[in-house]
Amino acid sequence: MSKIKVAVIREGKVPPDKRVPLTPKQCVEVLEKFDNVEIKVQTSQVRAFKDQAYADLGLSVVDDISDCDIMIGVKEVNVEDLIPNKKYLFFSHTYKEQPYNRHLLQAVLDRNIQLIDYEVLTGSNGNRIIGFGRYAGIVGCYNGFLAYGKKHGLYNLKPANLCEDRVELEEELKKITLPAGTKIVATGFGRVGHGAREILSTIGLKEVSPEAFLNETFDEAVFAHLDVQDYFAKADGSEFEKYAFFDNGEGHVSTFPRYMEVANMYIACHYWGASSPFIFTREDLKADDLNLSVVSDISCDIDGPVASTIRPSTIADPLYGYDPTSETEVDFMTTGAIGVQAVDNLPCELPKDASEDFGNELIKSVFPSLFGEDSDGIIKRASETNLQGELTEDFAYLKDYLAGK
Repeated sequence: MSKIKVAVIREGKVPPDKRVPLTPKQCVEVLEKFDNVEIKVQTSQVRAFKDQAYADLGLSVVDDISDCDIMIGVKEVNVEDLIPNKKYLFFSHTYKEQPYNRHLLQAVLDRNIQLIDYEVLTGSNGNRIIGFGRYAGIVGCYNGFLAYGKKHGLYNLKPANLCEDRVELEEELKKITLPAGTKIVATGFGRVGHGAREILSTIGLKEVSPEAFLNETFDEAVFAHLDVQDYFAKADGSEFEKYAFFDNGEGHVSTFPRYMEVANMYIACHYWGASSPFIFTREDLKADDLNLSVVSDISCDIDGPVASTIRPSTIADPLYGYDPTSETEVDFMTTGAIGVQAVDNLPCELPKDASEDFGNELIKSVFPSLFGEDSDGIIKRASETNLQGELTEDFAYLKDYLAGK
């Protein structure tokens, strides 16, 4: 029986992404679990795991992967690197009709490529089964504390991207000293929110209820983790229904500004739908009783629900200030400015740990269907295109997008 030839492709985006879909040890694990698979690793100068680390475990490290059947990467593949008539797995950022990647999807179709998009890999219940959200939450929460220490001259943390791994990052957390009564509020309970909670737990902060957070004082630093009913309400005063809100956020109002009166830092990990009201507006930030001084916006919707996030920041320069009066960007340390952390590629700061976490999910939840029978339709549902150069049925809505309409 001929084997399925799989390539771990090099990342070609600029700035470079050091993450990998499979670590060297995970490649070996795949070969042990799936005896119908053969793996080649394309040479790369940018990976967090060097070529030699793969070669040391007996893996084939080559430049030419054109004989492989399935190409597995992380970020968008450069058009010039797409090999016709192959299956590709990567984050294409096309299913939401993102204009900047229209040409990529056009090239995928022109070259008869089956695009299996990580973003739309779902289980039978419709929930996503893979992503880097956990490490976005971990790094974004860490960056929030880095920002808070700098803003208030309390302590200095090493940037996450300068830490060798999560072990060193957690050692840095031991430097954190927060004044008694410091209050931190977080939103979002998905992968991102639970990743952020891992940092809050490691620091050892006490969790309190939303009601206690708003109404009580404490002799230690505390945090409250809000669910949607804690910071949204029906505009007409009727009973809030969570799943109705998820379906359509119209007719709701935000009650989050009351938390800004007592919170020192906000960690934003939520998913926000376009029909929902903003969590807080630029006008809300002009309130005289505003206490909030730092926002770590992990969700990073620009000019959206978190009004202080007016642009994404970068790993190299992660912090900026937002002046509520002028509604403009200012220096992070400016008195009265909201300190903002809004890095939009947070998992890249801990590429080894994030890659390992992602690879584990691939092996557990995706590869059995990819390399065997797709009985649950996992691969089928995530295939935006087929090998005949056509959009699949579930993604036929992208036809006008491709035509530029």
